Amino acid sequence: MERLIGTVSRGIRAPIIREGDDLAAIVVDSVVNALESENIAIGEKDVIAVTEAVLGRAQGNYATVDNVAADMRAKFGTGTVGVIFPILSRNRFSILLRGIAKGADKIVLMLSYPSDEVGNHLMDMDLLDEKGVDPWHDILTEAQFREKFGKVIHPFTGVDYVEYYGNLIREAGAEVEIIFANRATDILKYTKKVLACDIHTRKRTKRLLKAAGAEIVLGLDDLLTAPVDGSGFNPDYGLLGSNKATEERIKLFPRDCQAFVEDVQARMLKRTGKKVEVMVYGDGAFKDPVGKIWELADPVVSPGYTDGLVGQPNEVKLKYLADNQFADLKGDELKAAISDFIRKKDADLVGQMVSQGTTPRRLTDLIGSLCDLTSGSGDKGTPIIYIQGYFDNYAK
Repeated sequence: MERLIGTVSRGIRAPIIREGDDLAAIVVDSVVNALESENIAIGEKDVIAVTEAVLGRAQGNYATVDNVAADMRAKFGTGTVGVIFPILSRNRFSILLRGIAKGADKIVLMLSYPSDEVGNHLMDMDLLDEKGVDPWHDILTEAQFREKFGKVIHPFTGVDYVEYYGNLIREAGAEVEIIFANRATDILKYTKKVLACDIHTRKRTKRLLKAAGAEIVLGLDDLLTAPVDGSGFNPDYGLLGSNKATEERIKLFPRDCQAFVEDVQARMLKRTGKKVEVMVYGDGAFKDPVGKIWELADPVVSPGYTDGLVGQPNEVKLKYLADNQFADLKGDELKAAISDFIRKKDADLVGQMVSQGTTPRRLTDLIGSLCDLTSGSGDKGTPIIYIQGYFDNYAK
């Protein structure tokens, strides 16, 4: 009988991971035991995905607010630092801001508007039109912002982030001035030392600032790239991808992800005789249509993956075939014709009409988004995702 089920994504329960645990062994044991308990056979090209959070925890990749402050002082010295384009997040940025402020004398905090980089809105675009504000040219002071927009409460968190971030900086012992602007170079009216806190646009931001005469330009990816007083670190992403662990401690994005996924793949092959693909995943890359938040606050969806996950899907659009080449067929004859077309499709369909409407994204971004939605971010207790049938198609 033919297989009637396509892609299946399963959350795999695992023990609570602690610093120093052999995570590769835990992953293999958890997957094998879970599949045996449900009488599920392991297949070639199945995918095991592990959330970055438990890998960072197992590695003990932590830093403190004081570590961040020490790195700030070492790299910026004394005086005023412009902190620009941070996201509005208690989990992602607030604890970083405490460390940043603790390592500076004064912070000029420049917030983008009407939203941050990942879609957290301070106000609707329609409200800007109503108030006659041009977000591409107007620089607003905090007083001007309050006069026009009042107290702005985030609909999901109930937090006024302007007030919240200002208080965090003051409590850390630094003076604060808050402005609202969208051109990176606007910060140079206030200081020539700048910390760019944007994630996906950081390279452009730093390039523009340097070209405009900034004296020191760093990003979050330039802090904690090496240990500070014995702290954790990330040589590739620095503070990007970090999360709050406690009020004084940060869990950094994991290191050595490639070695980890290859270790899990090798252990699974030895244990089961099957070569599965393995990846580490963080935030998925998708946008919420109601809250307008783009989920991807990590620097990448996947910081490590095995070779079989390189590339993009190479798929044809079934409805295009049914409505065009095979419009005169139906039933078994249509099924056979489409299946044969799929089996004989070109190795690279880029630019062909038959592939229009398929998803032109990397496999790791697609699969990582599926994993993030499957595991969730709360109390499901499934930091490991097992996916079957992802590389199947209609012809199989």
